[in-house]
Amino acid sequence: MPSDIEIARAATLQPITEVAAKIGIPDDALHHYGKHIAKIDHAFIKSLETKPEGKLVLVTAISPTPAGEGKTTTTVGLADALNRVGQKTVACLREPSLGPCFGMKGGAAGGGKAQVVPMEQINLHFTGDFHAITSAHSLAAALIDNHVYWANELNIDVRRIHWRRVVDMNDRALRAITQSLGGVANGFPREDGFDITVASEVMAVFCLARDLDDLEARLGRIVIAETRDRKPVTLKDVKATGAMTVLLKDALQPNLVQTLEGNPALIHGGPFANIAHGCNSVIATRAGLKLGDYVVTEAGFGADLGAEKFIDIKCRQAGLKPSAVVIVATVRALKMHGGVSKKELGSENLDALEKGFANLARHVTNVRSFGLPVVVGVNHFYADTDAEHAKLKELCRDKLQVEAITCKHWAEGGAGAEELAHAVVKLAEGEQKPLSFVYETETKLTDKIRAIATKLYGAGDIQVESKAATKLAQFEKDGYGNLPVCMAKTQYSFSTDPTLMGAPSGHVIAVRDVRLSAGAGFVVVICGEIMTMPGLPKVPASEGIHLDANGQIEGLF
Repeated sequence: MPSDIEIARAATLQPITEVAAKIGIPDDALHHYGKHIAKIDHAFIKSLETKPEGKLVLVTAISPTPAGEGKTTTTVGLADALNRVGQKTVACLREPSLGPCFGMKGGAAGGGKAQVVPMEQINLHFTGDFHAITSAHSLAAALIDNHVYWANELNIDVRRIHWRRVVDMNDRALRAITQSLGGVANGFPREDGFDITVASEVMAVFCLARDLDDLEARLGRIVIAETRDRKPVTLKDVKATGAMTVLLKDALQPNLVQTLEGNPALIHGGPFANIAHGCNSVIATRAGLKLGDYVVTEAGFGADLGAEKFIDIKCRQAGLKPSAVVIVATVRALKMHGGVSKKELGSENLDALEKGFANLARHVTNVRSFGLPVVVGVNHFYADTDAEHAKLKELCRDKLQVEAITCKHWAEGGAGAEELAHAVVKLAEGEQKPLSFVYETETKLTDKIRAIATKLYGAGDIQVESKAATKLAQFEKDGYGNLPVCMAKTQYSFSTDPTLMGAPSGHVIAVRDVRLSAGAGFVVVICGEIMTMPGLPKVPASEGIHLDANGQIEGLF
């Protein structure tokens, strides 16, 4: 099988005007970035407001493992399959970050014959959205330090400036720095640090904003520091929001590209799935719903993190509701959850598969608790055996009363996911229950955390460290108690121990710290060590990326 980049390069891409026309977007509503990428104009997006909406399909997954699950690949394959069975469908995805692309994870454009293209541009600079977010964040940082330098009229306590700097790259050397050295003219020295751009609250705000006005209002609510008497200072206070909105104006227009089969895909925004909510932009999702019969979108990591945040944060704020949910699983990953090492995954092991099934079972139960219909998409790998797939389907049918469907979209494109597409349509057009949330907005922040931990993670209780408890009490006092919580914990386990796979129960979720994201509209709950600036591995992916003799990019994946 050729590599992902070879498959993408061999494809014959349609002009983006033809892709746009399939969902009723006229050429004069497009801002072209070459022949195959375009942004959709703000005015056209606004004109869609009165149109009816299609059905939303959420793709989530079991707890991720090094064996791979293929959530993005399944999202693209399902979108192609739905189009093949006669449903006008738009895929809505997050934009890739340069950090993982050059690090260990690689890009995020799908894989095999279920990709969005042009793959190289999407995985690299694309339309410059992340650069705009980096610039807007950096402007805010410069304005904060400038305010302190020129008399500090807001009485900002330089020891309590929360706004760090960002860059769209994995760089561990920037995690903690000392800035403003070199004398009086350079400002007041203090400790600072960098996060990766996708961890910026500007990114979360960008993806939750409904329009430019909402974007500016949300930016203004971001708390960036405290005064000496512990009062919050916002970006509005330092008069940063107007210029930041100007920098983000063009970026806020959704990006239109296509799948390998020429179907429309909106790729827009990409917040961290730990420190933020991990979903593509509300603007793109809503636009897709106005333009298609179906929108297929994904949430970050497993359903305990991604689907929960999609529902309790994105759906709650944007008024969205999925009509069906696909939980992606693989035989390989479930065997790992059952105790098999990565190097032994090529051998049939029905006992380990059944043991690891507990992880899938909990995710299915959790998603059903939201009142949502579920189907399991089993992403096929070449080393899987027929007996393993039959066993998994039997377990799903007998123990969960849920259908599990083997999908071969990686090798066959949309044709390999048509059975899944038919199942999704049947669920989406069947009986729908009201959407249920894990907690109500008026519930205290600590009780919201406990609800997620006990109801979804299988925990016995939570343990809130004193520093976090003090902050939570202050957030309640300052009027932020009605915000949803955004759990930041390891994606590899229902617990805070990444080595505890399967479906552990009775454990304690320790809350180490909390952070306020008032602009995005949630409180981040940090459980364990969460890295907001990744480092590069010993052999980064960038070492294999180069231009060949013909000037073509090689090594992206």
